[in-house]
Amino acid sequence: MHRLPLSLGMLLLLVCCPIAPAADSRPNVLFIISDDLNNMLGCYGDPLAKTPNIDRLAARGVRFDRAYCTFPLCGPSRNSMLTGLYPNSTGILANAQIFRQTIPTHRSLPQAFRNAGYFVTRIGKLYHYNVPRSIGTNGHDDPGSWEMEINPAGVDRLVEEPQIYSLTPGQFGGTLSWFASPEPDAKHTDGLMASDAEWVLERCSKQNDRPFFLALGFFRPHTPYVAPKTYFSKYPRESMPVVQGIDEDQKDIPAPGLGSYKREQDKLTDELRQEARQAYLASISFMDSQVGRVVDTLDRLKLSENTIIVFTSDHGYHMGEHGLWQKMSLFEESARVPLLIVTPNSKQAGQVAKTPVSHVDLYPTLAELCQVPTQDALQGESLVPILNAPETKGRGWALTQVMRGGGQAAAAVTTNVGADGKRFFGYSLRTDRYRYTEWAEGERGRELYDHDKDPHEIRNLANESDFASIRDELSKQLQAAVKTTYPPSGETPSLKPGLWAPDLTNP
Repeated sequence: MHRLPLSLGMLLLLVCCPIAPAADSRPNVLFIISDDLNNMLGCYGDPLAKTPNIDRLAARGVRFDRAYCTFPLCGPSRNSMLTGLYPNSTGILANAQIFRQTIPTHRSLPQAFRNAGYFVTRIGKLYHYNVPRSIGTNGHDDPGSWEMEINPAGVDRLVEEPQIYSLTPGQFGGTLSWFASPEPDAKHTDGLMASDAEWVLERCSKQNDRPFFLALGFFRPHTPYVAPKTYFSKYPRESMPVVQGIDEDQKDIPAPGLGSYKREQDKLTDELRQEARQAYLASISFMDSQVGRVVDTLDRLKLSENTIIVFTSDHGYHMGEHGLWQKMSLFEESARVPLLIVTPNSKQAGQVAKTPVSHVDLYPTLAELCQVPTQDALQGESLVPILNAPETKGRGWALTQVMRGGGQAAAAVTTNVGADGKRFFGYSLRTDRYRYTEWAEGERGRELYDHDKDPHEIRNLANESDFASIRDELSKQLQAAVKTTYPPSGETPSLKPGLWAPDLTNP
């Protein structure tokens, strides 16, 4: 009998009878981000919010009590979070922009996972969208970040806009607006996205040769606050609180600190303030239900046994505090975000991390947990040590910035900030105890708040002599922190000619 050489025989065997690829054991990632969500959640102690699904998620993982965005506006914040770089290094300081215009060779968080062999899918809003007009499209997306994109549009976008109440009729994205819809969850955009996420998870459970990175960007509670009316009934309008003492509160706030105020808000009566809060909370509860659907599917398919779950928001949101609504301030309500991280079989389930952390920390954290190579340029710190021991100090501070002047005149700001046409920045440092803010390096004002005694940031201590040493120490710490936000070269990225398209009126 003629025998084939052993090596050739084995080769033919492999060709004729290929061996099925072994399942990749690296953990999956379910990355959920809500739009314009502050910390009005049950798990963060809000007395009104009804968010049972997000609360259960918090009980499964580590809740970060002091998590902050880098810039309280959708476009800059999301580009920063998804690149692991501060806005001073991405060059993205307004909406309608994408980091490929400024740092085109940088690998985004999802792109790094895609390059590492993950099945990477986006559903809904991860980079900036003009809400509601971009719903159903790719928005200002980065195609290189994803293997598959899904962009549903529900009745809230396609049918109901003519019925939406708005402080400025016909405008919804950048103005206070709301509607209690008669249509059920399944017909709304966020409901459709939850269904699409269920479909993707079913696919991943059947074809598990590659781990997945599923990014799910819900639109609610972004304006217009549209949700099925059943959610509105959970929050009777007459029981909604209205922030009091605004005039007294504003007396010690520098003008740039109130620079996000819009003239249209002068139309607000107390009844309208109650309606707006009711609609905002209703939108949060509606979004919470969709989160529950997706996590339940993850559990049913037994995918949660090897899946990291992240839940966060792009920035915080005002509901009348300091006389402000929406975002673009450097107060706690605008800069702070919810952040929950669930790791499989965590021994720290239900624990709370109180040290300040930043959105820029998510990229290195997920990369470490999933053994995904990264670029050296990342500016965040991995949160893995804190996930393992929530009492870990970490960096000990978080930095948030915002822009005033220049193009912000289009945002209908009522103060004279930036009337000279010059652009300047405000930077705010959040430590365990204090928030310290400088506007134009202190030339246009400073703010200092002691969160141990003043969690609502009512009394500005920056100009009080008893706190001068604390202010000066924090000023040095802030200035050192700001230096870390720039590229190592010291050159700030800039948009290519013709690509500058700031959009501050429709965030």
